[in-house]
Amino acid sequence: MLDQLFKRLEELYPELVEFRRDLHMHPELSFQEVDTPNKVAEYLENLGIEVKTGVGGRGVVGFLKGGKPGKTVALRADFDALPIQDEKDVPYKSKVPGVMHACGHDIHTAGLLGVAKVLSEVRDELEGNVVFIHQFAEEVTPGGAKAMVEDGCLDGVDAVYGAHVWSPDPYGTVLFKEGYATAAADSFEINIQGKGGHGAMPNTTIDSLVVGSQLVLNLQQIVSRRVDPLNPAVVTVGSFHSGQTFNVIADTANIKGTVRTFDEETRDLIEEELRKVVKSTCEGAGATFTIDYQRGYPGVWNDPEETRRVESLTKSIIGEENVKELVPAMGGEDFSYYVKEVPGTFFFVGGRNPDINATYPHHHPKFDVDERAMLVTGKIFIAAVFDYLTNGKVRPLTIKETSV
Repeated sequence: MLDQLFKRLEELYPELVEFRRDLHMHPELSFQEVDTPNKVAEYLENLGIEVKTGVGGRGVVGFLKGGKPGKTVALRADFDALPIQDEKDVPYKSKVPGVMHACGHDIHTAGLLGVAKVLSEVRDELEGNVVFIHQFAEEVTPGGAKAMVEDGCLDGVDAVYGAHVWSPDPYGTVLFKEGYATAAADSFEINIQGKGGHGAMPNTTIDSLVVGSQLVLNLQQIVSRRVDPLNPAVVTVGSFHSGQTFNVIADTANIKGTVRTFDEETRDLIEEELRKVVKSTCEGAGATFTIDYQRGYPGVWNDPEETRRVESLTKSIIGEENVKELVPAMGGEDFSYYVKEVPGTFFFVGGRNPDINATYPHHHPKFDVDERAMLVTGKIFIAAVFDYLTNGKVRPLTIKETSV
């Protein structure tokens, strides 16, 4: 059966490309998505799938009820774009100045719609149900996932799967990682209040610039001296502003940065230590301070059993040699909120192809990927759904009998 579904997905490929390119030409920023969710909802409704809009704000959820009783699997895609000017020389270049799909969310959305269409055509054969989660605002915290979960998008769901097209790796490859795959992404802003004065009379001042400089150095000791070296962590100061001219000692300084961790224990430790370092550094110099510490997305933790199961399926679809282990990334991804609620896994699908100039990194003005990644992701999703709902009774064909 799966070979027929895979062939059907391949037949839909031109339609998926057309839908993806329409999204690419008309991107919408996080929390500003209007036309995109409308297009997604209309497509799902035309398939006879039960659709709920406005989930968590701007999300769209499709519910496909199978013809036989069973468990429920959720599949997720995101659809927001980025504030970047599209510099590609392609017919489907963004028509919105300063906005483009520079991360592949258009690929995710169109690909998942293709899966929905294929599965809707065999709904009577499904031993359970499938939920299609189309999420808004992945790129900007607080993101859309948390709000959609709170609004019930996972109600009754037993397992959840997601995928991200990945430009560093070539088309035809897929990457998995048990446990943590992405990091928690937190941010901080520190404002230092000193006492300004003449540059020639530093003894009458509390130099906020000097205090801030010392603080930047002290913050670097948190990871090197307080965190277990076996637990990856990053504390980065990305912005430091103080003073306006050469002969005036500034009375204020502003410091902004990010913290990246995997496990919650290390995450808590770094926030606690950062607050201690700021307090001791500033008070030791006679300055006052404020700290705004924001918790971003948690780390994505892939359930080992589900990851091994989907990885095994993928090897039988595209060949064991094309499946790799993912090196955990310190970037953030709010798929983490879904796998905090139910078991699941989040994998990466190669999209790099020098032949079509798809070689640029994510968030680059010339970002693009091989659109056939939609087929790779789609086949894995379809196989994962049937394998889960049938307890492994329906397995994909071998690499010799099918292709990506």
